[in-house]
Amino acid sequence: MTVRHVRRALLSVWDKTNLLDFARGLAAFSVELISTGGTRKTLAEGGLAVREVSELTGFPEILDGRVKTLHPRVHGGLLFVRDNPQHENTVAKHGIEPIDLVVVNLYPFEATVARGASYDEVIENIDIGGPAMVRSAAKNHRDVAVVTDPGQYGEILDELRAYNGGLTLETRKRLAAAAFARTAAYDRAVSAYFAGAVGGERFPSRLELSFERRTELRYGENPHQEAAFYVESPTPSGCVAGATVLHGKELSYNNILDLDSALNLVREFDQPAVALIKHNNPCGCALGASLDEAFIRAHDGDPVSAYGGVVAVNRPVDAATATRMTEPNQFLECVIAPDYSSEAFELLTTRAKWGKNVRLLRTGELTARLEGLDYRRVDGGLLVQTRDQSSDDFRALKVVTKRAPSETELKDLQFAWKVCKHVKSNAIVLVREGMVVGVGAGQMSRVDATHLAIRKAGERAIGSVLASDAFFPFRDNVDLAAQAGITAAIQPGGSLRDADSIAACDENNLAMVCTGIRHFRH
Repeated sequence: MTVRHVRRALLSVWDKTNLLDFARGLAAFSVELISTGGTRKTLAEGGLAVREVSELTGFPEILDGRVKTLHPRVHGGLLFVRDNPQHENTVAKHGIEPIDLVVVNLYPFEATVARGASYDEVIENIDIGGPAMVRSAAKNHRDVAVVTDPGQYGEILDELRAYNGGLTLETRKRLAAAAFARTAAYDRAVSAYFAGAVGGERFPSRLELSFERRTELRYGENPHQEAAFYVESPTPSGCVAGATVLHGKELSYNNILDLDSALNLVREFDQPAVALIKHNNPCGCALGASLDEAFIRAHDGDPVSAYGGVVAVNRPVDAATATRMTEPNQFLECVIAPDYSSEAFELLTTRAKWGKNVRLLRTGELTARLEGLDYRRVDGGLLVQTRDQSSDDFRALKVVTKRAPSETELKDLQFAWKVCKHVKSNAIVLVREGMVVGVGAGQMSRVDATHLAIRKAGERAIGSVLASDAFFPFRDNVDLAAQAGITAAIQPGGSLRDADSIAACDENNLAMVCTGIRHFRH
């Protein structure tokens, strides 16, 4: 185990969190501190002896601080391989002093982009000298340590204490790996910004993705699988990754999947809406004049499946809704909402016996839709597509039957169509009075999905409407619907046998509308 002692450190940071305490820790080991600009000022005002970089280089900062550390006496001090006689002669000849530790965190490029800064301001927040020093130090990690995150300060000081002012090679390697990961993510963020700024390709020839580990999970889909949750940086608001966990047990892999599905469903609606998700499919979804009414109706769509489910709402949870959620017949794993009233939070965490464990997540205001691409991993590759965010312009609906849907049927058809988009294909959804009463999800044939949805609905199928995520290949789906008392259907159309399905509707006095667009969800 090779220990290198730290005798000289260069500090140049944007984020000054815990900087003074760390620098004081270094000074306690008689480490000479060298710094630049605002960092040097902070250290000096904190009572520390600190040497200006310009004194080291013999050259002043120029171009409004754009050039400070881009100098042979900085990078020579970082890249100098100790115990290499040729390097030793070179640094001696040119008066280059070795630098044993670099503490750098970069200009806040990602945060600047995230807050919608102007183009010129974004460009000024592209760090040049910082990444250069980080890479030089990380490359020469056999001799130099590089710290890129204030979260690393504690472990560095602990090891310096353990080794009397030294750091092990193992630690320097680990720090170098973190440093290269940071500069890679930084470069990807800059590249992505420029691609958008110049109208780059939607699907570039080379795809670079950057995600930060939020947390390791207890396990994956099953207990024998290991898992972790990674998030985009900066993390968008109004989504699961950007939500704040307010209460409850650690989120599981399956919780996160279900929360994402539930939230994406309720963001479809302007009215108060509630979705209950089980195994990544909606088992209940409803609209209401109030959120508590919507919850009751969503739960009553399939009370058996709703037990132990994940709930999403598109309004802040109030006391009335929390009261309904905590009734004796309820058991909820997770709730995700824009916010919670203090009374609602108290009820959810104390009233039910499961309250101490229920996960409560706050998203803040929900946006109508999220931007970006959708990714799915396959062995050896990645499928990339735009999100299924079609406008669903119901003004373009085409009535294909002799009977047009009534105003009530049309409202239910539109609601059913939006829900159907979030059900695994083949998908059939039955709706009555703004409430899902039956779902047939993930079946190998559409007629099986229709059978399942009707069985789930029972007598509530009478007077309901039906949505199908893709066209009817045969009239058997319509015949089943008619026998169950369903009065109207919405589907994309486009089958070679559309005429057969339309004729079956006319024979049974069903209204049918076609959207011209399908919503497969595999």
